[in-house]
Amino acid sequence: MRTEITPGQTSDYGAFDLVMANNLPAPSVLLADRGYDADHIRTNVEHRNALPVIPMRKSRKMWVGVDRSLYRVRNLVERCFNKPKNARRVATRYDRTAKSFLGFIDITSIRLWLRHLST
Repeated sequence: MRTEITPGQTSDYGAFDLVMANNLPAPSVLLADRGYDADHIRTNVEHRNALPVIPMRKSRKMWVGVDRSLYRVRNLVERCFNKPKNARRVATRYDRTAKSFLGFIDITSIRLWLRHLST
């Protein structure tokens, strides 16, 4: 998992290049929400020989279909992002710097991973 911090007013697809930059295994499917519905993201994913499963925005002029059975798996991803938010410090962003906030996200993720291994 890779995390990047962007300003609160930045749209989702602006961080796509930061997250998908390098050092990642080749994806076979990209599950994303409507915030990532942009033509350059779809072509980038297709150039990586992956399937973009992104529902289209309501303002899109050209219709793009989505595999609903694959898109349902995205619920697992959303639950994964919600688990670290149970830590009050992550949910409220008490940390002053991005580096310390990312460090606490790492600590929280490790704690959740260890809990998962013990069950």
